[in-house]
Amino acid sequence: MARAGEEALIARYFAPLSGPGAEGLRDDAASLTPTPGHDLVVTADAVVAGIHYFPDDPPGSIAVKALGVNLSDLAAKGAVPRGFLLTLALPDDWTEAWLSAFAERLGEASRAHGCPLLGGDTVRSGGPALIGVTAFGEVPAGAMLRRQAAKAGDRLCVSGSIGDAALGLALRLAPDPALEASHRDVLLDRYLHPRPRLALVPALRRHARAAMDVSDGLAGDLHKMLAGTGLTARIDVPAVPLSTAAGAAIARDRSRLATALTGGDDYEILCAVPPDSVAAFLADAQAAGVPAAEIGTVTAGDGPPCFLDAQGREITFTRASFSHF
Repeated sequence: MARAGEEALIARYFAPLSGPGAEGLRDDAASLTPTPGHDLVVTADAVVAGIHYFPDDPPGSIAVKALGVNLSDLAAKGAVPRGFLLTLALPDDWTEAWLSAFAERLGEASRAHGCPLLGGDTVRSGGPALIGVTAFGEVPAGAMLRRQAAKAGDRLCVSGSIGDAALGLALRLAPDPALEASHRDVLLDRYLHPRPRLALVPALRRHARAAMDVSDGLAGDLHKMLAGTGLTARIDVPAVPLSTAAGAAIARDRSRLATALTGGDDYEILCAVPPDSVAAFLADAQAAGVPAAEIGTVTAGDGPPCFLDAQGREITFTRASFSHF
C-alpha cells in the first residue's frame, strides 16, 4: 500500500495537535506572543534511534520522551510551556501505524502539559529515526533560573528519585531475572517515560538560586553546574533519594550505585537553594506533589564535586556522566 505524502501526513497526524498561532500547520511559520511582562525561554533537544531509545520501543513512549526531555529543561529554568516545534526525520521503513501511535501519544502529552504543536518539518532521514523538539516557555521578565548562579553555602537539592532510568537501561541491556518483577517494571518505565517536573516551577521560582535538569547523570551534571565558577560541592550520598526499586537493584549489586549516580535520563531537577530557604522549598515541593531532598552543600573550590559515603569516605567514579562524544 502506498504511503501518504508529507502534506497528507501533516494534515492527518499533526495538524490536530496544533495550537493558536500555528494556522493549522498550513503556513511556513507560526506566531507566538509572550504574556505581557514575560520573557520567552527556548530549548531544543533531539532523540535518535539507537542512541536515546531502542528502535523497537513503543512509538508512543518515544513521543513522550521526545517532548518530555524538552519540557524538563523548561521546568529547570522556572518556565511554563507555551508550545513546541517538531522535526521528524523518518527512516525508510516507517509505517503509518507507527506514525499514528506516535502522534496520538504526542498529542496526549502536549495537551497534558499545555504545550501545543506550533510547526516543524517532516523529512526522510536516510538513516535512523530522529525526533527533534524545540520547546518554548515563558517566565516573568528577568526571572529565568540560570545554571551557574549558585553561591558558596547554598544547599543542593534534587527532586524525585535519582538513578531509576539509568538502572532501567542497564536492566534492558543485561536483564536480572532475580530482581522482583515490580521493581524491574518501575525502573524500565522510568527509562521509557521521563516525568518533566513542571509542578515544581513555582517552588523553584520562589526559592532556588540556580537550577538544571539531570539528563546526563547527577555527578556529571552537578560538575557542569559548578565548573568554572570557583565553586565545588560536597554530596552526602546516603541523602540522595533512591526509589524502592532502585534500592532493591543496588542491594543486589553494589556497583549499581555508581550507575545510579552517574547514569543519564533521570530528568529530575537539581537546584541550589539559599540555606534559609531550604525548609520552605522542600515544603513547597512536597505540597506540589514533587518530593525533593537536600543532598549537599556548595563550597568554594575548583575541583569536581566530592561524593561521600555514610562513613565520610569519598566515592570515585570511572565515568562521571553520559557523553555523546
